[in-house]
Amino acid sequence: MSSNNYALGQVSDFEIKQLRIFKAVVDNGGFSAAETELNISRSTISIHISNLESRLNLTLCRRGRGGFSLTDEGRVIYEMTNKLLSSLDEFRDTVNEMSQNPAGNLRIVVSDGMSLDPRAKFPEMISQFFTQAPDISLRSEVCSMAEIERMLLNDEADVGLAPYHRQLDGLEYLPLYSDVCRLYCGPTSPLFDLDEAEITDEVINQFTAIQPGLKPHEEANEQLSCMSLKGTAYFYETRLAMILSGKYIAFLPEDYARPYVDNAQLRMIAGENRFYTLGIASIVKKRAQQPKAVEMFSNIVSSLHPSVAGD
Repeated sequence: MSSNNYALGQVSDFEIKQLRIFKAVVDNGGFSAAETELNISRSTISIHISNLESRLNLTLCRRGRGGFSLTDEGRVIYEMTNKLLSSLDEFRDTVNEMSQNPAGNLRIVVSDGMSLDPRAKFPEMISQFFTQAPDISLRSEVCSMAEIERMLLNDEADVGLAPYHRQLDGLEYLPLYSDVCRLYCGPTSPLFDLDEAEITDEVINQFTAIQPGLKPHEEANEQLSCMSLKGTAYFYETRLAMILSGKYIAFLPEDYARPYVDNAQLRMIAGENRFYTLGIASIVKKRAQQPKAVEMFSNIVSSLHPSVAGD
């Protein structure tokens, strides 16, 4: 508890650093879970939190055998920390926007398989962006489509490169190309050696299939609705592993599956009938005025995909 006559005084950069550590601990649900994000040891985190509590003259959290939890004062400080850090970030971004040499951060979230797909031209995007804005710190990670949508809408990411089954009102989409997704089985599946004439819809629908774990668009749903969907895998790598087990069949983008087909590790099933298309797009949050870094990156995307941008 704080003393009635205690006053905090000036908040320095060091206290702000401690508040960032405190926020990371709360966001991750404890000291151990925050180690990876902060890249410092649990003992160092504990020292920072203890020093912050001493500086504020407050007990912020409880830690022990019962687990991590916030005190009432800790919950208030956490809420105020979020507001403070958000204001600092907004101030930094505003100053960076006014600078002739853009600085700050650009957060790009990419869906499974897109980073090295030559059709996406993601390495070319990075190269041109770095040349134009070398002072902007670039962060990139791989996420699912639903997570990319959520991060963009919540301002946790700036640009998404992803397939899309739907178009949300709060997001803008620049279509880049389309994937044709076809049905595949592995080499130990009974389907692998059947004659094409024997592989009817009735036969296919008897085999255990994989769904992507999200609500598909109408064309994909038409293909999946009659199948025995007892497996779930969003990411292509894990979906491929399940197919290669011989126990599941599933849809994969044709370009992604081609090397495995060429090496006789996969077989396309009923290729003339069992397929759907999936659009790939660059996605940003709708705004009256995009941040300078986002605008620059979007212009690069458009320049690398001129036929699409000009439609």
